[in-house]
Amino acid sequence: MTDHPRRVTRALLSVSDKAGLIEFARGLSGHGVELVSTGGTAKAIAAAGLKVRDVSELTGFPEMMDGRVKTLHPKVHGGLLAIRDNAEHAQAMKSHGIAPIDLLVVNLYPFEATVDKGADFEACIENIDIGGPAMIRAAAKNHDDVAVVVEPQDYQSVLDELAANQGATTLSLRRRLAAKAYARTAAYDAAISNWFASELKMEAPDFRAFGGRLIQALRYGENPHQTAAFYRTPDKRPGVATARQLQGKELSYNNINDTDAAYECIAEFDPARTAACVIVKHANPCGVAEGPDLVTAYRKAFACDTQSPYGGIIAVNRTLDADAARVITEILTEVIIAPDATEEAIAIVAKRRNLRLLLAGSLPDPRAAGLTAKTVAGGLLVQSRDNAVADDLQLKTVTKRAPTDAELRDLRFAFRVAKHVKSNTIVYAKDLATVGIGAGQMSRVDSARIAARKAQDAADEAKLAQPMTRGSAVASDAFFPFADGLLVAIEAGATAVIQPGGSIRDDEVIKAADDAGIAMVFTGVRHFRH
Repeated sequence: MTDHPRRVTRALLSVSDKAGLIEFARGLSGHGVELVSTGGTAKAIAAAGLKVRDVSELTGFPEMMDGRVKTLHPKVHGGLLAIRDNAEHAQAMKSHGIAPIDLLVVNLYPFEATVDKGADFEACIENIDIGGPAMIRAAAKNHDDVAVVVEPQDYQSVLDELAANQGATTLSLRRRLAAKAYARTAAYDAAISNWFASELKMEAPDFRAFGGRLIQALRYGENPHQTAAFYRTPDKRPGVATARQLQGKELSYNNINDTDAAYECIAEFDPARTAACVIVKHANPCGVAEGPDLVTAYRKAFACDTQSPYGGIIAVNRTLDADAARVITEILTEVIIAPDATEEAIAIVAKRRNLRLLLAGSLPDPRAAGLTAKTVAGGLLVQSRDNAVADDLQLKTVTKRAPTDAELRDLRFAFRVAKHVKSNTIVYAKDLATVGIGAGQMSRVDSARIAARKAQDAADEAKLAQPMTRGSAVASDAFFPFADGLLVAIEAGATAVIQPGGSIRDDEVIKAADDAGIAMVFTGVRHFRH
């Protein structure tokens, strides 16, 4: 590929985001570039004392229909699409008085921001840009001759090229800008189409697209031989994508994935009701607890599994305070994520230079609707977010004995955690803390056994007379297909069980519970998490 320089003689600027506009326009003017513009952009450039030609002078038509029609004209699109070295195109331009446009600068109407502000349907519709995407696509198609800029971040690179190439751009830059331009219009259209589907309650539209803006290129993916990058979508759900990183190394792919898992889990615990802490390792909670304060919650969560938290992710549901920061930093931790942190806590964490501290501003709403997507070979699986919340479920007692108030409290707690553990899932809980977690096993019996085994290990390390599963509540993310998994939980000391129900062998499972004198409730809601 040769440099194929193209001198910029005329630029059309039409932007909703005016950041850096005047400096850029002044730089272009300094290279002798004629400025053509529209509406508010033209007014801003003129107000800065720069010479600018209104697009209506170029087209011979005024803006009309509340600005809906201003650039949709052959003298605009011909100037963008004409192949400069094509004699027929050159003759058409001459015959119809079409002047070449060598640089297009457009950032689109703020549709995503309008939706995010909760604007009504009509306002969102009016913020769907038509002329902008049409011009962007035209300029990007003709990138052999035309440079297209879709965001202020690229202004300086264009000015640098003009300075280095006597007022010309290179083909390599134009191609990079064209690639970004198509990606931008694709993400824009994806935001619009998904908003429409949501407004019309279309659960399975004929076409589905997702788009995002690069947050950072990552060092590698799940493994060092994989490439990866992190993108922000229009969904403004508080979490790792929106959080402010105060310190520490750059987040890795696995850090981001695990931090998201931790923060989604901690969001299940209302900070107005209780302090809570979640410790995650490899996308699974290894300890979760409530407490009167963050220190207590952390210590209870840590006690569930004192080995796995090393190198783990910590999420808390309240402002990180100094006491909590001190105890959390006693061991190696990769990431702490919280809604906020005190200055003293920030200073304490700062002593661990590699520890990442993320402040998300608020907690995500566990009840909020939304979409999740997963790629498969040749396809995309899209589903609504699992927004069923334990506190909202109508529990049905199916055994002779009903759970006590204390058991019921721990049952809801355990089921709240089970929602965020990989299936098959078994969670033992006691006194609003996990005491054994079995995750991601092919057999539910194995999950129950692993959780009990880990509880025994924790008891041995703490020199307890018996594991904390004695007198615990146990949650299963899906129904027990046979009584064997329940029998393992009973043997571990569970006195109450929460599960979705719905197995053809429910009667057999209920009988096993009755025979053991334990209480069991059905939720009617399953929490598979693969």
